[in-house]
Amino acid sequence: MEIEKTLAEMTVKEKAALVSGTDFMYTNPIPRLGVPALCMSDGPHGLRKQIGSGDNGVSRSEPATAFPSASCTASGWNPENLRRMGAAIAEECRHYGVHTLLGPGVNLQRNPLCGRNFEYFSEDPLLAGVMGAAEVEGIQSGGVGACVKHFALNNSENYRFMGNSVVSERTMRRLYLKPFEYIVKHAGPAAVMCAYNQINGTYCSENKWLLTDVLRGEWGFDGVVMSDWGAVRDRVRGLMAGMDLEMPGDTDICRRRILDAVKDGSLPVEDLDKACRNILQWIDRYVGPAEERPVDPSNIDWKAHHALAAEIAADCAVLLQNDGVLPLSGGEKLHIAGDLYASMRYQGAGSSMICPTEVTSPKDAFEARGVTSVALGEADVVLVFAGLTDEYESEGGDREHMRLPEDQRALIDSLCASGKKVVVVLFGGSPVELPFCEKVSAILCMFLPGQNGGEAAAQLLFGEKNPSGKLAQTWPMRYEDVPGHETFGRGINEVYAEGCEVGYRYYSRRHVPVRFPFGFGLSYTTFAHSEWEQNGNTCSQTITNTGDRFGAEVAQLYIDGELRGFEKVYLAPGASKTVTITVEEEPDVAYSDAYTVPEEPPRFPVTLESRFTDLNQTFLGRILYGAVLATAGKQEKEAAKLPAGPEKDNKIKGAQFLRRILESNSPRTLSMSAGKSFPYHFAEGFVELTNGRLLRGARCFLTKIKVPKLPKEDK
Repeated sequence: MEIEKTLAEMTVKEKAALVSGTDFMYTNPIPRLGVPALCMSDGPHGLRKQIGSGDNGVSRSEPATAFPSASCTASGWNPENLRRMGAAIAEECRHYGVHTLLGPGVNLQRNPLCGRNFEYFSEDPLLAGVMGAAEVEGIQSGGVGACVKHFALNNSENYRFMGNSVVSERTMRRLYLKPFEYIVKHAGPAAVMCAYNQINGTYCSENKWLLTDVLRGEWGFDGVVMSDWGAVRDRVRGLMAGMDLEMPGDTDICRRRILDAVKDGSLPVEDLDKACRNILQWIDRYVGPAEERPVDPSNIDWKAHHALAAEIAADCAVLLQNDGVLPLSGGEKLHIAGDLYASMRYQGAGSSMICPTEVTSPKDAFEARGVTSVALGEADVVLVFAGLTDEYESEGGDREHMRLPEDQRALIDSLCASGKKVVVVLFGGSPVELPFCEKVSAILCMFLPGQNGGEAAAQLLFGEKNPSGKLAQTWPMRYEDVPGHETFGRGINEVYAEGCEVGYRYYSRRHVPVRFPFGFGLSYTTFAHSEWEQNGNTCSQTITNTGDRFGAEVAQLYIDGELRGFEKVYLAPGASKTVTITVEEEPDVAYSDAYTVPEEPPRFPVTLESRFTDLNQTFLGRILYGAVLATAGKQEKEAAKLPAGPEKDNKIKGAQFLRRILESNSPRTLSMSAGKSFPYHFAEGFVELTNGRLLRGARCFLTKIKVPKLPKEDK
């Protein structure tokens, strides 16, 4: 494509369309000029290519490989896992005609209760950055663009659509922006997705300092900046701030405002052209002719991808505790308990939920090995498969506490009372409290291991593979030990009062005991580490496998209490390897520690930025709220009628997720994400009716926003 020639020939109407998405996952084509549509799809740990056009919810998508989620893969401390996973996902993207994957998510795990922690890598910015960069490299090696998200400080779910992250520049620079900076500078992602929230009172989608001064000016990013789905507030301000593409688009109000602003001169055409140029370059790079693509789109080895999912999961699982009961010899009599044995939780709930090509649960893997369960008195060892379910951990809302479900805790306590050796196998995307820790013999954490996680669990339990994962997030003793636990997720103003003392930085500096520290993980073999030797900005350490099993260990370099480098080594018994890490220079800049906490906005009267649950304050508001939430209720009822199986499970998860998302949206973000099904003047009408202004509300509903036809409709 001759980009400058195409741009010069575009009308303002065509430009306004190009900077807006369409049909939920596409850019607007311009047939007159031969500009094709670019297709996006949710990730980040697998492909969620929706069936049909438009938004049909998270439960209907094409079959694809559900790989381990980010909190799992980061615990492998091996970026090569992410490169291989990314390359496999790119093959599946090409198979389904997807040009850009919406991932990875690299926001820091600031608090263990964040409902989306499973989709993020770590509490540490270097580990998150290295892993995120590797996934971007893997995806883009297959000719598919990667979109890094959610930029920035999107670290909680309860108020993510309108929340205000109140934070100092020092804290932002040293922690929350660093993973994005690392990925931009080392991997060159095709796109960056800006978050819903505000930063110190300015929405990310119109934050010029964030999107232009820092991202493009300081870091040299030259790709596309897109909004999260529905994150746009003021479209004209967004364009002037450097936010190129509004998604999901099909919002008449945004096109109308662009056209009016260009006409009256309040939007310089140069700013609109910058966005169009970025989008055209993106389309030109990733929507090329089929013969130019580096991957054959018709030949996917799904079984190989299924096997790769297990291989990665096994390399990332963390053995938290072991008195010698593991590995199992295969000759023990086992009593197997827990709902997650047959119904393993292998992925998170929300926009990243994948329709798996197949699922191998622990029960499937055990039965393939001829392993069966005996009664609570005949057993030598008891295995309990437990963890967080979708009701406890999901995108759209933060967890209410850090405990396992009560019935699971009661089950584990009763089994421990039997006097047998108890092994707990945990599933979940984030830490949980473990009050039974001293009572059980072993704990193996699988995190959310993907569709073949059952095979990985069996390989580790029976010693076919050696656990080698290390925690990417600290596991506190109890939630009350977490910095900022009193206020996290409880209001629109999310104040980062703890500053840089997040995760292991806090626990180590404040000498707070933890259940399991960051970087911790056991093995079936033993290792010896030499002292670190420094030579300029390089540090070296020799690791030796002193045990009798093949295994892997991670060299972790900390300087002034912060992780500055790492490398995972795989060693046969008796073998040694010297690891050399080059430490990147940190800029010596004294950023400000200052921030100002604004007053919480009043809950009434309701505004376009109010949480949707605030509509319940008035009679009419409750009626409107109930009408919108009925969509989720209808989906749940339809799902309940289906026969037991993956389709039913996914549809129930999808309905539950929809309920959470609808509750936490604002009228504005709901309109911006719903497009033509809930246009902006409807959102304005909802607000007016809720506040008792009936005539104004009726006028809003009747005042349709007029815009020209889209280029694809203009025949």
